Amino acid sequence: MSLPNPAELISQMATRLKAHLEHRGISEPRYIGIRTGGVWVAQALLDELGSDAPLGTLDVSFYRDDFSQNGLHPQVRPSALPFEIEGQHLVLIDDVLMSGRTIRAALNELFDYGRPASVTLVCLLDLDAGELPIRPNVVGATLSLAAHERVKLSGPSPLVLELQDFAL
Repeated sequence: MSLPNPAELISQMATRLKAHLEHRGISEPRYIGIRTGGVWVAQALLDELGSDAPLGTLDVSFYRDDFSQNGLHPQVRPSALPFEIEGQHLVLIDDVLMSGRTIRAALNELFDYGRPASVTLVCLLDLDAGELPIRPNVVGATLSLAAHERVKLSGPSPLVLELQDFAL
């Protein structure tokens, strides 16, 4: 399987996101990237949109439902939201949507900061493996991987997608 070019996906996503926000009448959304890959994708999107809007970052490690099983990742950093959440239109950006658990954790954390007016979910890749009923409003590409395959995003610039095969 060949993976799509991230730069092309970002360009397409920027066009779709702009149309989505215009359709909803949202003129000044607040952008938030989920650490780490989501922050890279968010910055690439803002660059493609020509926007200098501030970028918030979320580290959802403490909000994950598997935190007690997996423990704390050594690179956990605090979330940084340079704007209010209450009543704001948010664009939540992640790199890969797999089970939906990271997005659920991100929403839980955001609601601890306040109640947004809306949340638009943007993901570079949707692996269509949802354990939870979560789907992005804007997606770069939807892929179906074999059980032994994973996708890794490297960045921040350039963004590079790599298919990893864990078959024995």
